[in-house]
Amino acid sequence: MRLTTKGRYAVTAMLDLAMNAETGPISLADISKRQEISLSYLEQLFARLRRAGLVDSVRGPGGGYLLALAPEAITVARVIEAVNESVDSTRCGGLSDCQQGDTCLTHHLWCELSDHIHGFLREVTLGQLAERGEIQAIASRQRGPRDDGILASTT
Repeated sequence: MRLTTKGRYAVTAMLDLAMNAETGPISLADISKRQEISLSYLEQLFARLRRAGLVDSVRGPGGGYLLALAPEAITVARVIEAVNESVDSTRCGGLSDCQQGDTCLTHHLWCELSDHIHGFLREVTLGQLAERGEIQAIASRQRGPRDDGILASTT
């Protein structure tokens, strides 16, 4: 399977957006800082996510991005597809020309694996991920100072 940084960062940024949505529009600078993703890279990703109808932008002071749909309605697969990423496990990109123009012996095995991975990612939503305890713990650590006065780590 080949999932590049583009897909991983898009999912990470969208999950950050989902988990911080209660504060209103989220700036890409805030996501960049929390997730240690380049601001210029996030700008490119969010242009694609906006075109795909997954986020809305709010201009002006206090502006930023909001999810265009409920977190429960956005699957991980949809985010990955929005940034033109694939989870193809074949060497040939699914074209069946893996061995000098012909199908290799294991082509169908890797196609089935790709189908299973894609099916799994279609079943997982941002809402489900945001509810996971281990993810909530990481997110609260990234937000900085907590209500109990203890300074949280940013790593």
